[in-house]
Amino acid sequence: MTDKPETEHIDCTDCYALPGPDNSHTAYVKTDGRVCATWHTPDCPALTIMRINLEEGTRRFQEQDEWAQGVFPAAHERLRKAAAAMPADTAAQPFIDALTELVQAQADTTGSVLLHQWAEILERYFPPELPDTEHTTE
Repeated sequence: MTDKPETEHIDCTDCYALPGPDNSHTAYVKTDGRVCATWHTPDCPALTIMRINLEEGTRRFQEQDEWAQGVFPAAHERLRKAAAAMPADTAAQPFIDALTELVQAQADTTGSVLLHQWAEILERYFPPELPDTEHTTE
């Protein structure tokens, strides 16, 4: 059985609500793992503002996502064509190849490219320097 973390109660400075059947609460987890909860009355201004901000943030995110989904395929194709048109012996080739692969990885997902995928791609095009064992003196 998992231990349930202790919840730190934080008073709302607008309504000072206590836990109760008519009140609602907001909760979040701090970086150190502590859970913080704040209770609010149904007419609490702080809760109303929090809900408005959450709804506005969600709306903005949806608009940005819709815009990006419409723009991304054509931008991705332009990048692919520009990368293919670059001379293969250019000093920028590893950057071009890495960027092209990262953008393709993004196109292949419905979310975002995860850190391990970034690391794999970057390691492939920019491997760590290997020690020079030929000139090492002992």
